[in-house]
Amino acid sequence: MNEPVVTVISGSKSDNEIVDKVVDVLKEFDVPHTAVVLSAHRNAKELDQYLDKTPAKIIIAIAGFAAALPGVCASKTKKVVIGVPVSAKLGGLDALLSIVQMPSGVPVATVGIDNGKNAAHLAIRILATGDNGLGKKLRDKLKE
Repeated sequence: MNEPVVTVISGSKSDNEIVDKVVDVLKEFDVPHTAVVLSAHRNAKELDQYLDKTPAKIIIAIAGFAAALPGVCASKTKKVVIGVPVSAKLGGLDALLSIVQMPSGVPVATVGIDNGKNAAHLAIRILATGDNGLGKKLRDKLKE
């Protein structure tokens, strides 16, 4: 497998169902990726180290409850961060609001609650702006 261009980071193994949806779409488009579990709260040092070394251009961060993971990632890297709120409590509204209400200069693109597929599709569209082959795959898929 080539060096990953997308890294999927989940805050907990309980988010694996959403991670699987992201990975399925990335595989469908042959996008090199990796997935790890790193909590912004329980693995802060490891998360910092991982963000420093990952070659990925895009981070998809999946988190529920306080949903700090996407914002923490965005505060520590210049890479594109896409947040996926998880419906762990309050139907996911708490996580959604935590992710979308980032301060100016620390942007996190955010998709709908539990919508890992859309996070992957957004990552693919971003990558396709600089990759003609991926752009063609995307156009062909949209025609189906």
